[in-house]
This record gives sequence, C-alpha cells and structure tokens, in this order.
Amino acid sequence: MDQATVSQTGINRAGLDRFWNVVLRFQSLFGLIVIVVLAAILSPSRDGANVFLEPRNLLNIVRFASENGIIAIGMTLVILTGGIDLSVGALLALCAVGAAWFMMDAGFGTVPTILLVLALGGFAGLLNGVVTTRFNIQSFITTLAMLGVARGVASLWSGGYAIPLAFGDGPGLAPQAFKDLFAGQVNLLGLAIPTPVFYFLGTGLIVSFILRRTGFGRHVYAVGGNETAARLSGVNVNRVKVIVFAASGLLAGLAALLHAALVNQGSHIDGNGYELNAIAAVVIGGTSLAGGVGTVVGSMIGALTLSILDNILGLRNVQSEYQAILKGVIIILAVIIQRQRR
Repeated sequence: MDQATVSQTGINRAGLDRFWNVVLRFQSLFGLIVIVVLAAILSPSRDGANVFLEPRNLLNIVRFASENGIIAIGMTLVILTGGIDLSVGALLALCAVGAAWFMMDAGFGTVPTILLVLALGGFAGLLNGVVTTRFNIQSFITTLAMLGVARGVASLWSGGYAIPLAFGDGPGLAPQAFKDLFAGQVNLLGLAIPTPVFYFLGTGLIVSFILRRTGFGRHVYAVGGNETAARLSGVNVNRVKVIVFAASGLLAGLAALLHAALVNQGSHIDGNGYELNAIAAVVIGGTSLAGGVGTVVGSMIGALTLSILDNILGLRNVQSEYQAILKGVIIILAVIIQRQRR
C-alpha cells in the first residue's frame, strides 16, 4: 500500500469519526428526524392525504407531548444533579385532584386554584429534597415513598373516585377561564395552536436559560459532575438539590393543571406511569443518568419523539404491548449511544 492510499484512508477515517461525533452530540435531534421520516413513510392515507403530516395531527402530537415534556424538564434538573424523581406522576394526580376539588367543592376561582396547585406541587417536591438531603437518603427511596403517599392522599381527598369538572358560569361549576387558559386554543398564522404548547415551550426556554446563563445552573451541572469537588469549591450542594426537587414538583403541578383541564377531571389514578415516560424522554434527549451531562432542549426533543412514536403506532393500530416493547428498545439504544459518546 503506497503512501497516498494510507493518507486517503486516514482522511476517510477522520471524516467518519467527525461525523459520528456530531451524531452522538446531537443524538436526540437525529433521533427525532429519523422518527419523523419513518412516521411519514408508515403513515396511513385518508382521501389521498398523509394522515401523520396533517397540521391538525402534528399539533395534537405537540399538545400530548406538552404534559410529559413539562414533567421531563423538571426531571432533567433532578437527574443533572445525580438524583431521580419517581413521584412526579403521583404528584400530578394529587395536584389534579386538588385543582378539581378547589374549583368544584371549595368554589375557588381560577387564580387561587392555580396558585394553590402550584404551591402543593412545589411543597411536595420540597419535601422530597429536604428528606433526601437532611437524612442522606437516596432520592430513589425518598421519591418512591412520596409516590405512595401522594397517591394515597389523592385517593382519600377524592373519596376514591374522579372529581369531574363541569365548566361554566354559576354555582357548582368550574370557571370557564380555567378551561380556556390550560386547554384552549390560540389562533396564530391561521392555525389553532393548543395552549399547552405555549406552556411547554415557555417552560423549556426559562429553565434552559437558567441552566445555561446563571450561576445556579452552573452549580447544578457541578453537583452532578462531581459532588465532592462542588462542595469543596463552595457550592451549597444540599440547597441545589432541594431547589431542583422543588422545581420538579412545581412543574408536576403545572402539568396537572393542563391535564385536569384537558380530561375534565381530577383522579387519584391520573398520571400513572408518567414518571417512566419522563425518564425515557430525558434519556432519549441525551441526559446522563449519572448526572452532570444533558440539556433541557434534548429532553423536550425526547418528549416529542415519544409523542410521535405513540401517534404513529396508534395510527397503525399497533397494540399497546408492542408500543411498550418498542419504547424499551429505544431507551436501551439511547443509553448505548450515550456510552459510545463518553
């Protein structure tokens, strides 16, 4: 083999390595593109039109991704510090029951209900953080316990049944403003965009800015990257952990407001399995479960990817059991790609 051939081989290999590094760095975006292309190809047609690519269907995908996406953003904060929050689905149920009870039984208006629900979610998350740091308990155990507590309280609060929401003006009715605010639509450029989309995007922008442009954000990455080094450099590790758990609970409360308005009820069984979907979105988005590596944008893309997957499998009438299997395979592949990147 002459020198020119060896040189050309080296150049080709270097180019391949650079391409692979780009793919690994933006794994969530490339994964989203692949899923979108496959979904468009596999989509059924209706009256000669691609059902998946219809604007209404695409907006529904983003709307259904919003709940999981908001929870995933809070989960990202916790996982970046090296923790985990298994209670978010149960907190959504607790806060959804609270929202329904505050309006239907207590007769509260929209603003008091919103404030109380967000405070309830934030307080539960705060408890997770305080117990985890104060007693040096693994967050897996703390939040698993909170999962049981929150669902139990939600069941007692609702009497074991869903509290239905009837919207309108008058006694015994929830304010119509609540429905419009969290499950309405905004006409923009000729499209009726669901309001949950704006909460999803707004939450992502705010939290992403905090992580990337503030000292607290740098502390979050520092704690997840090397907790001991962060503590020795003056970072209040426990305070950072308490704040991210409180934020996770607060965002679970926000997702509960969207959920209650969408399904017109609050039930103790709401949000079942949401914690797993949120973790899946975070992992698919490229955040390391070991902490210290990841982005909010990646988790948002992960939530969209899962929503698209659910949508196209539903359009193809694929059984839910196969959907669960496919999700599991995708999560494993995402983790393998993360390891290749490291």
